[in-house]
Amino acid sequence: MTINRSRSAKAIVQGYGEYRALYGEVLFLPRKNMVLVSASISGFPKDRSMFHGFHIHEGKSCTGIGLADTKGHYDPKQQAHPFHAGDLPPLLSSGGIAYMQVLTNRFTIGEILGKTVVIHSGADDFRSQPSGDSGEKIACGVIRPICIY
Repeated sequence: MTINRSRSAKAIVQGYGEYRALYGEVLFLPRKNMVLVSASISGFPKDRSMFHGFHIHEGKSCTGIGLADTKGHYDPKQQAHPFHAGDLPPLLSSGGIAYMQVLTNRFTIGEILGKTVVIHSGADDFRSQPSGDSGEKIACGVIRPICIY
């Protein structure tokens, strides 16, 4: 019997600053020539529903003032926003949680290992350059490889 050990990845996301209650995970799973991105995050304010910018950033660390070391959106082809490889659909928090899945061909799992996933305080407007004017960085996780049997 052959075991498929396709490379998968996961980021454990933790909140920053006044959003320290945010916590969850983002999975990156291979699907043919695409990547399935699945995010499950809790700890958003329960008293309101809100869209949050959600991106892969080129930085390799969730450090620095205001998560500055996450740097900008992952954009190896130098595209305008919202066509960066790291631009993902927004998260919609409701009742304190957000869940989202998307299938993308903008990157491979190998290309994003070691990069960061960032959640922003506000909605991405899909127009403003260079990053959609989605507000401060409120949560982050480093994308690390995992093996799924």
